[in-house]
Amino acid sequence: MTLRAKLVLALVLLSATATVTVGAWSFTTTADRLHAEIDESLLAAADAIPTRAPVGRGPDRPGGSAFERPGEQAGVRLRGFEQVALQLIDRDGSPATLVQSDGDVLVLPVDDVDRTLAMQGPTAGEAATGDARQGALLLRQARFRDDVVDGEAFRILTVPGTEGGAVQLARSLAETDRVLESLRRGTALAVLIVTLAAGAIGWIVARQVTRPLDRLTTAATEVGATGRLDVDLPPAGNDEVGRLAGAFRDMLGALGRSREAQQRLVQDAGHELRTPLTSLRTNISVLQRHDDLPLETRRRVLGDLDAESNELTGLVNELVDLAVERHEDEPVRQVAVAALVDRVAERVRRRTGRVINVVADDTTVDGRPAALERAVSNLLDNATKFDDSGAPIDLTVSAGRIEVCDRGPGIDPADAPRLFDRFYRALDARSRPGSGLGLAIVRDVAETHGGTVFAAPRPGGGACVGLVLPASRLSPDSHPHPPTL
Repeated sequence: MTLRAKLVLALVLLSATATVTVGAWSFTTTADRLHAEIDESLLAAADAIPTRAPVGRGPDRPGGSAFERPGEQAGVRLRGFEQVALQLIDRDGSPATLVQSDGDVLVLPVDDVDRTLAMQGPTAGEAATGDARQGALLLRQARFRDDVVDGEAFRILTVPGTEGGAVQLARSLAETDRVLESLRRGTALAVLIVTLAAGAIGWIVARQVTRPLDRLTTAATEVGATGRLDVDLPPAGNDEVGRLAGAFRDMLGALGRSREAQQRLVQDAGHELRTPLTSLRTNISVLQRHDDLPLETRRRVLGDLDAESNELTGLVNELVDLAVERHEDEPVRQVAVAALVDRVAERVRRRTGRVINVVADDTTVDGRPAALERAVSNLLDNATKFDDSGAPIDLTVSAGRIEVCDRGPGIDPADAPRLFDRFYRALDARSRPGSGLGLAIVRDVAETHGGTVFAAPRPGGGACVGLVLPASRLSPDSHPHPPTL
């Protein structure tokens, strides 16, 4: 099922459920209220009867029926009684008097409970001596029930008489049933109309919501099929779909920049690889064509081959590191910078024989140790390569700032902005060995750790190059130095 169909179905189900719930509540409430009104009208009619005397020919009233018909007494009018049927029950439980507004005789059903209520009433003697219960008390013993008389539903009230016997009042439920049936049909029609309207509105809303998603899907399919990143995308917005479109656009932008960086890397690498490869081919050709080269010439050619192969090996290794970014696979942990730079400085001392002075505080950073060691090692290698004076090299760590200062030729201000670019080499450095990737790797490591790089002339001659990392803990005596630009 598509997302559009799911949205439509959800809106239809929600609307139908809400309409059915409201309709059922309204129907139930209306039915209860109508039945309550009928019960109240029956109770009012029963209370309005002027006398509720015993019925029958028992020892209390041997002269015959002592129950006057309602309304026969002067000045007595039963409110709403034209809608109520009346039946009197003798003490022995048999119907005695029948009354209906249209004059038709309607025999109401009498069951055992009605007979029991008729027989429980007080006698005429008890009523005369004041032992009879009041009418209000007898109304509390009233009994309601629903029954069918001549195919028509009635609400029947049975009330004990104040002097024995009982009174039955009944009201037809036909009008109430018609009202409820009309309400039921209206509710069903409302549910149908609301459901159809919800389906139509849901379809329109779903189309509006999913249209940007369809465009994103089309764009993603086109990117996967053609590899093109300049595809048409829906405009970004503040809603979820708009933010998704914006994120997708940012992702394509990042992919485009990554592709451009890879293309530049390949182009620059191809350019840089041609020089050592050309030199290697030239020297190999010389060796192949001249078998009788003097020993000294042969040694010089072989030395060039060895140097070019070593430079080519270093260049390939650095290209691989930049291309695959191995340092990003290393887990991040807290690194004591002082211990790290001490290890790197000791390795460079052994390899080059140079004096390296290390001054470091107890700064701790969150980083990848191998990547940071590679960056510090590149800084020291860069300093030893360009500083031919043999003077000590200073390595300083302060509040996350790692700085390597040499006493070499320094930095030309024109070269400073591009010093950390890949394969960039200053004019006076092109005769020296190197690939032009060492400082580019330093910048890459610094940026992946949330830091920056800097390069500036050293007071008194030389250069200071380094990186600044966010420190997670500083010693009390540490004072962060502003980066030198």
